[in-house]
Amino acid sequence: MNIKICVGSSCHVKGSYDVIERLKEFLAKYDVADLINLQACFCLGFCANGVSLKVDGMDAPTIERLGDESIFVHNASSENIEDLFKQEIFPLLSR
Repeated sequence: MNIKICVGSSCHVKGSYDVIERLKEFLAKYDVADLINLQACFCLGFCANGVSLKVDGMDAPTIERLGDESIFVHNASSENIEDLFKQEIFPLLSR
């Protein structure tokens, strides 16, 4: 699975670097660092929605269940990224 964190101008100003650093901590904490590839990317097109993340590269059953090949998570911050990770991303991992 890939998590792409926007580091474009708007998201950078809103703290994308801190979100990346916190995500690294949670990948280790939840023992999923080997299942997730973090990537910085430029504008995802949601500049008004805070720091945005795109999750893709999921397994076929997850894609079939979601009906899409990727999801977007918006308004991420260093304060709420653990909750967003637990609610939006962690459940997508097949183990």
